[in-house]
Amino acid sequence: MSDKNLAFGPINYIVLGIGLLIVVAGFILMAGDGTTESVFNPEIFSDLRIKVAPVTTLFGFIVVIAAILIKPRRHE
Repeated sequence: MSDKNLAFGPINYIVLGIGLLIVVAGFILMAGDGTTESVFNPEIFSDLRIKVAPVTTLFGFIVVIAAILIKPRRHE
């Protein structure tokens, strides 16, 4: 199979992998203990979970979209 038939180039896969790692990191930052009926956990309202993690995840999705839109170089 020649490289001419592939939709993505090597750079696309690298940027896609980086974007997916950023998205996963954002979801990990959002994770943690929740609040139950008997115990209130104020950490659910921390700046890390409410501000930093969603922005990190959004940035990761933007990187993934950029990886899809990057036109691979064709070597002929």
